[in-house]
Amino acid sequence: MWQRLIDILGKICAAYDSLAKLGERKRNALVVVDMESLAKILDEEQLLAARIQNLEKQRGSVLKELAKTNPTINQSTKAEDFYQKAPSLAIEKRLISLHKTLTKNVDRALKIRDNNQILAQGALDAVKFHLNRLSGATVQPTYGNRGGDVVTHKKNFDFKA
Repeated sequence: MWQRLIDILGKICAAYDSLAKLGERKRNALVVVDMESLAKILDEEQLLAARIQNLEKQRGSVLKELAKTNPTINQSTKAEDFYQKAPSLAIEKRLISLHKTLTKNVDRALKIRDNNQILAQGALDAVKFHLNRLSGATVQPTYGNRGGDVVTHKKNFDFKA
């Protein structure tokens, strides 16, 4: 059971590493506005997220099985305390190592995701600005009587001409 946990944690570590690398590719696609590559990357991300979710379910199942065999393990047991209950020092060291690697990979993936959100939001704001400029739409600094923005449009083109 402990070896299965080690295998699953290793796969989760690798999946988060792949997710971070995919995030770096996404950043490059966002910077050069390569929508075709971005669409492919988003599809890959979706598959990878599903794989991570499946692996996390497997990890949860293994942890439940281990909790059944050891009554001192419960939901509030911290990872450090849990690893000390491993049957050998080698397994404990491997679990701690995987835990550190997983934490590092998750943090890296989250940081890249946050940076990509900023890039994507900036790109969307630029597109919105230029579309509004072309269409003559402006949002007034007050809210309408229904709580929404007040948008006005000026007539840029005379289509009856």
